[in-house]
Amino acid sequence: MPTRKLKNKNIRKLTRIGNKGSSLGLTLPKEIVEKLGWRERQKVIVKKVRGGALIKDWKE
Repeated sequence: MPTRKLKNKNIRKLTRIGNKGSSLGLTLPKEIVEKLGWRERQKVIVKKVRGGALIKDWKE
């Protein structure tokens, strides 16, 4: 798999999940996830904010 140019490495695409396409998935760069200490299947909060979205760790 070719490596992305350094300036474009954080550009990602939304991908349809499932047959009906009612949800979209977004991949996160591995380096960022590791630095945050997150792991696979971890729950996160996704919130709409002015100009974009905020993704943060979910804590009970």
